[in-house]
Amino acid sequence: MTAIPDTATLPRDRLSRARSLHWVLAGGLALACIASLQIGATDVTLFAMLAKLAQGEPLSHMERVVLFDIRLPRLAMGVLVGAALAVSGAAMQGLFRNPLADPGIVGVGAGAGLGAILAIVLGTLLPVWMIDRIGNQMVPVAAFLGGWGSTILLYRVSTRQGQTSVATMLLAGIALGALAGALSGILVYIADDQQLRDLTFWGLGSLAGASWAKVLSAGPLILLSIGGALMLGRGLNGLALGEATAAHIGIHVQRLKSVAILAVAGATGAAVAVSGGIGFIGIVVPHLLRLASGPDHRTLLLNSALLGATLLILADVIARVVIAPAELPIGIVTAVLGAPVFLWILLRRRGLVEP
Repeated sequence: MTAIPDTATLPRDRLSRARSLHWVLAGGLALACIASLQIGATDVTLFAMLAKLAQGEPLSHMERVVLFDIRLPRLAMGVLVGAALAVSGAAMQGLFRNPLADPGIVGVGAGAGLGAILAIVLGTLLPVWMIDRIGNQMVPVAAFLGGWGSTILLYRVSTRQGQTSVATMLLAGIALGALAGALSGILVYIADDQQLRDLTFWGLGSLAGASWAKVLSAGPLILLSIGGALMLGRGLNGLALGEATAAHIGIHVQRLKSVAILAVAGATGAAVAVSGGIGFIGIVVPHLLRLASGPDHRTLLLNSALLGATLLILADVIARVVIAPAELPIGIVTAVLGAPVFLWILLRRRGLVEP
């Protein structure tokens, strides 16, 4: 009989390594947060402000604005978005039992992109009162609604008689992505120069527009979705043996699929809505952690949240300083850093993608 993949059956050294990695990654995240608050386009630094406060000197108006209105919300958004993308990637890879899966499989990215393009290109056609009421939140709201709408459509297509087919979802996701790409292409074709510029920057991703309003709007949904995903560890471990075996050992497979898809849609949809398209975090982070501490999802999901947040914050720091005072879109940084790592992983695990 095939052994059930559970933490109790894993070698003690692997379990110890995976649990110790929690603290290492938490420490790395803390250091990344300090670097994010310390480094920026201005001469204002975290250590200098802390020194002034220790000496009883008040912070200047510029220092308060830089710290509390720019860097802190940007840091908070980076933590939320990085954790959301990485946890979603780990959950999708476990659900599809495919190491090449990423959050885009459930259609969130394609739908969110189409929603954002609709808002940018056709948003001016809305009534004036609606534009005034939504304001700068039009693109994030449209992206979120587009991501959720595409996910719900994909879920309905792949679910029959109360059972969701993972294979159908994968194929339908490809078709839905192609359709969204075609519709986006039509909108891009009719866009003017300024709209094309806005579309380009949104597609490359950025944390430059971070604000407490965006953090408070996206944060609760991201945290709730990540919390739901973290509860799926045992179920995803059992699902690695196949759906039939997982059902025999007491796992409610359909409920597992539903929760996983909704959690990924919520986390990724909210993350993409506030940050734009940021690639490679969701697919690379779980791979690196599997190489470091094994495939147990009970530890993999939490470690993915920590490492995803850390890497995105560091990528944001690089994006801010590499061509300062200008700023690179963070999607460029994650692609430049993530693509070589992904190719290295593929070369190490070539057998997973070759017949």
